[in-house]
Amino acid sequence: MNLQTKIPLKPQQPKIDYNSELLLMGSCFAENIGEKFSYFKYKSLVNPFGILFHPKAIETFLWMATQRESYTETDLFYHNEQWHCFDAHSKLSNPDKEHLLQSLNGALDQTYQKIQSATHICITLGTAWVYRLQALDMVVANCHKVSQKEFSKELLSVEEVTQCLLNSVGLIKSLNPNVKVIFTVSPVRHSKDGFVENNLSKSHLIAGIHQVIKNDTTAVYFPSYEIMMDELRDYRFYNADMIHPSDVAIDYIWEYFKQTWISNEALIVMNKVKEVQSAISHRPFNPNSQQHQQFLERLEQKKNEIQKEYAFITF
Repeated sequence: MNLQTKIPLKPQQPKIDYNSELLLMGSCFAENIGEKFSYFKYKSLVNPFGILFHPKAIETFLWMATQRESYTETDLFYHNEQWHCFDAHSKLSNPDKEHLLQSLNGALDQTYQKIQSATHICITLGTAWVYRLQALDMVVANCHKVSQKEFSKELLSVEEVTQCLLNSVGLIKSLNPNVKVIFTVSPVRHSKDGFVENNLSKSHLIAGIHQVIKNDTTAVYFPSYEIMMDELRDYRFYNADMIHPSDVAIDYIWEYFKQTWISNEALIVMNKVKEVQSAISHRPFNPNSQQHQQFLERLEQKKNEIQKEYAFITF
């Protein structure tokens, strides 16, 4: 895809290559970009606690991981025939309490290890609106369909967003002072808050991020929200719900990210990986034909060539 972007490209350093290690966390857009890195076989970890929409949830998650804290039974609750944790997304919820605890604490340990080895950490913020569980006076990452009357809805101020992000960067740097932190704001509009309220929320996130990166050269901003709002305004760039970016829009933003962050050497390897991935997904008309057997032999050769240089890549 050839970009004809109106937003100037600002190539960043250090570049991401196949020796890089990445941790991506935050809103569902983090998963969209994380899927790209997974497809191209980078050493990446995406949303260990599931989708975390707001800065406070991300700060809590990073504090638990970097301080080697762990969850116990008292941190869980039972609702709709499943056990849940207010700090994690419902995709971790489970009918078995012990299974949930293992998932939570395993994800914390995995994140602790990844932060130490990461070269780049990408944090995608979705909203500045948060829900406070009134009974415990705590801001939750996910309400898990508990009755809304149990929560109060609050908008984090720019100052609160800034402090959450400063705390998050500080926790990361306590384990890995040299890591590059890439902030971005999700282009997904939180229409349930109301469109005016969504814009207010996004503005708080953007202002907070820029307060952080103003005095920290190791933290930068990638304009995924601006690309969607200012360049991909047409509704053909949205899914049927008219809220989430379409695959075309995600690919467009990904191309922008590649040009900004991915090294030229890695782009060459990515093309080779794509060839293999496309070949793997190929469905032969006649699997027993000599032609298909030759195709499989060439495929194995391509795999071996990549794995000879990058042993960690598996197909």
